[in-house]
Amino acid sequence: MLDKKTIKRVLSGIRATGRLHLGNYLGAIKGMIELQNNPDYETFYMVADAHTITTPFSVDELRQNRKEIIIDYLAAGLDPKKSTLFIQSQVSEHFELSFYFSSVTTIARMMHLPTYKEKVKQYPKHNTMALLNYPILMAADILLYKADLVPVGIDQEPHLEVAREIARKMNQIYKTSFPQPQRFATKGEYIPSLTGEGKMSKSIEGSYINLTDSLDKIRKKIRKVPTATIAGGPITGGIKTLFILSEIFLPKKTYEEFKEKYHSQTLKFVELKDTLAEAIYQELKPFQEKRKQIASNLTYVEKIIKEGAQKAKTVAQETLKEVKEKMGLS
Repeated sequence: MLDKKTIKRVLSGIRATGRLHLGNYLGAIKGMIELQNNPDYETFYMVADAHTITTPFSVDELRQNRKEIIIDYLAAGLDPKKSTLFIQSQVSEHFELSFYFSSVTTIARMMHLPTYKEKVKQYPKHNTMALLNYPILMAADILLYKADLVPVGIDQEPHLEVAREIARKMNQIYKTSFPQPQRFATKGEYIPSLTGEGKMSKSIEGSYINLTDSLDKIRKKIRKVPTATIAGGPITGGIKTLFILSEIFLPKKTYEEFKEKYHSQTLKFVELKDTLAEAIYQELKPFQEKRKQIASNLTYVEKIIKEGAQKAKTVAQETLKEVKEKMGLS
């Protein structure tokens, strides 16, 4: 039984838009593992497949990606004995709670969110109600488990604020007992795009390194990062990306030597790029070996998915029962 005075709940999820990349690993999964291994937390980690359909998607790819991300989770170090790993759409309570939450959320509030505006610009022909309701569903994901902490990047803070607003409104109007979820920040949480603009993202081709990429693929991608002809001057764009990744993956001494060479205009970018590519590959190698092993046992993977859904549903049903009672719906 949970001691609610000391144990805090954590919820996080990754959209099922493709294999996990370096940004997911450093920005979310490392923090998820850190929390999982801390006895002060009870952790729930999902594959956000319903969030995936808020923007254009391929049915076949979605079907495959849901399972692939669970395999990635397991290979990265998420442990089904310590964390509840599940697929969002297999717990229908997410969608029911989302509808109840929509009754205390205005259309104007959703339309003014910067993330919504960005997505409309990106997909002008797919400005759907699902896209508008994305933050409400995210609030339901978090509050369904009464999660205190959410290990996500700084770009998700506007959505977390919506979740807190909804929690406050529900508590005030219906006397529910929702917490005020907070973002859990992890080291290296913002991983820049290989294009030199924005963050690493699956939706931007050429911006990311997959966790399953070979050394050759990583080297080719890193070599394409835009740099200046000659070293020196302000560290911006692709050069900034290289140095941010170098600080994460290279030994401190090596990183500082490269930076010194840059400022003295003696740096050969190809040397920095190839050293960085090798370091990234060495970091990912154990993950890739473990992933092959797990992927060869799909019966085990299916068992984890089924058990995770059952565990998540047990907690979700408790919360939904409380909400329906307080709202006069039962």
